[in-house]
Amino acid sequence: MQILLRLSRIIDDLNELIGRLTYGLVILMVLVGVWNVIGRYLGRSIGQNLTSNALIEIQWYIFDLVFLLGGAYTLKHNEHVRVDIFYTKWSPKRKALANLIGTILFLIPFSIIVVIVSWGAVLNSWAILESSPDPGGLPRYPIKTMIIVSFVLLFLQGISEAIKNFAVFTGKLAPYQEPHESEF
Repeated sequence: MQILLRLSRIIDDLNELIGRLTYGLVILMVLVGVWNVIGRYLGRSIGQNLTSNALIEIQWYIFDLVFLLGGAYTLKHNEHVRVDIFYTKWSPKRKALANLIGTILFLIPFSIIVVIVSWGAVLNSWAILESSPDPGGLPRYPIKTMIIVSFVLLFLQGISEAIKNFAVFTGKLAPYQEPHESEF
């Protein structure tokens, strides 16, 4: 079980790092959005185009990255949407069992299906070096690749959560305790 908990820690650390980096993308997205608005109106008043399709698409792409890369981080921190009618009153072991079953039956298979279904579209996008149809637009194949990357990260975080929930259910890990906290 200790080897699995170490694997869980590695996955958690990876998604923690990616999630923290994603915070910076939110600030960048807001700054690009503010510039797009200011540039549009200021440009009109001075008769000069101060924004572009590329800047608009960059804002969209950054939003995509925040959304896609934030999924595994959100799961790691147990901040995802949940219907809590019964769950909140359950014991930690029962919660761990429900989370384990949900992860194994729904999250992991769904993540695998998304990767499989997206694979062909992403490969095709790379094969043709797909770009935006808008003048001055950006290439689309890198952002499409992030669909696969994000669901692989979500799959990995699902594995980590399954390990931790199994450990809680079997009494090998205290509820809500990160497996690596005791090592420090």
